[in-house]
Amino acid sequence: MCGLVGIVGKDHVFSDLYDSLTILQHRGQDAAGIVTCDQGRLHLRKENGLVRDVFRHRHIEMLKGRMGLGHVRYPTAGSSSAAEAQPMYVNSPYGICLAHNGNLINANELSKSLFVSERRHINTDSDSELLLNVLADELQKSAGSLDSAEQIFSAVRGLHKRVKGAYAVVGLITGYGIVGFRDPNGIRPLIYGRRESTSGPEFMIASESVALSVLGFEVIADVGPGEAVFIDASGKVKVEQCAENPVYNPCIFEYVYLARPDSVIDKVSVYKARLKMGEKLADKIKREYPDNDIDVVIPIPDTSCTAALPMAHRLGVKYREGLVKNRYVGRTFIMPGQAERRKSVRRKLSPIELEFRGKNVLLVDDSIVRGTTSRQIVQMARESGAKKVYLASAAPPVRFPNVYGIDMPAASEFIAHNSSVEQIADYVGADWVIYQDLEDLILSASGINSDIVGFDCSIFDGAYVTGLLDPRYLDLLRTSRGQEVNDKSTIQKELIELHNQQ
Repeated sequence: MCGLVGIVGKDHVFSDLYDSLTILQHRGQDAAGIVTCDQGRLHLRKENGLVRDVFRHRHIEMLKGRMGLGHVRYPTAGSSSAAEAQPMYVNSPYGICLAHNGNLINANELSKSLFVSERRHINTDSDSELLLNVLADELQKSAGSLDSAEQIFSAVRGLHKRVKGAYAVVGLITGYGIVGFRDPNGIRPLIYGRRESTSGPEFMIASESVALSVLGFEVIADVGPGEAVFIDASGKVKVEQCAENPVYNPCIFEYVYLARPDSVIDKVSVYKARLKMGEKLADKIKREYPDNDIDVVIPIPDTSCTAALPMAHRLGVKYREGLVKNRYVGRTFIMPGQAERRKSVRRKLSPIELEFRGKNVLLVDDSIVRGTTSRQIVQMARESGAKKVYLASAAPPVRFPNVYGIDMPAASEFIAHNSSVEQIADYVGADWVIYQDLEDLILSASGINSDIVGFDCSIFDGAYVTGLLDPRYLDLLRTSRGQEVNDKSTIQKELIELHNQQ
């Protein structure tokens, strides 16, 4: 889960790239980078930190050019070092920069083959550097002229045959233009659009439609699964399907949590999908707890607010925003390391006690992953005087590792892994917990796009759209991410102690 943007403009693009990255900051807060191309010369600035901290006024003069890329990083594979911030660069052929969102599941094989066959040295642990070198290698092999874009499309076709996993990519070829493409399943999002200026049309490729709309670009289309879009330096656009068997399987967690509510991804409104999630979850509560005594629905901000409002309406109870979010603390879910996430919960959320005191409260969250955040919030609700605390998740139980670019590499981290709903309620301290059904989640995200044949729901059902995974890969992935894994035995021990106290 990273944020990408590429622009071909008629004037210097730094300002638009910067603004786009601030709009996409929710997709990554570990590092940021911008590269621009001016008269065949590349100018690059990237560093760890938020967009506002990485770029200063002096960089406006340095990052000149009418074409460029931007990236905000959320670390999964690799580390959080500044060396692995993006965009990344390789000088041959032509000089290529690349920004990548996703995760490759055959990184080890690619690394070995690139060195043995092509003598390409990979200098970091980032799979994005692997992707960049595969693209460079395929461009070197392909025949044709960059002026016709066929060489680029041929290179993307070759890349699809070698690379496995999730990848949305925006690349810059020095002096020629930018290219955007998605993996053959379309797991991670990518969209492009056009804006008219006094000097002619300008084009943007980005992770989410909101980046285009805020800057005045009109959406042309989503980049389809396996598809590539090339925009040359003069503004000519060419589109080509580069995968042999593309299948539309976007990641359903984009609609649950990752994307902004004002985005439309693969023609499906994120906002409307979350409204439907709330309605369907309310219906489940009415079925399973027909005589519930809920007094108030309170969302855990921000992502769950959209789902919580129709829940309250459908249940016929009050909706109150009883938890105030500190806007200057980033998204805890995408913070690197469980210790940092845990420490940030109390700094991020503050309860309005009068909304809790003496009431039976239904807390609504977009999902429950590790359970530690939920546990602290339930405790806050009780400390604020709530009589009873119920917890609803707009997503199903997270039980399986994510391998497509979300920092969920170890099943043992998840509270729902090998635990019943009753055990989860005991652990987080809620009177009861209820989860969305997967079928209802899929129905909520299903929209007007008939080309979508299904969604990647692997974190919920363990069905990986790229095929079966080697368990050794999951172990390697967890180790490479330096993941701090919760001790499941400790959780089970705490559950036993709680039962003994009752």
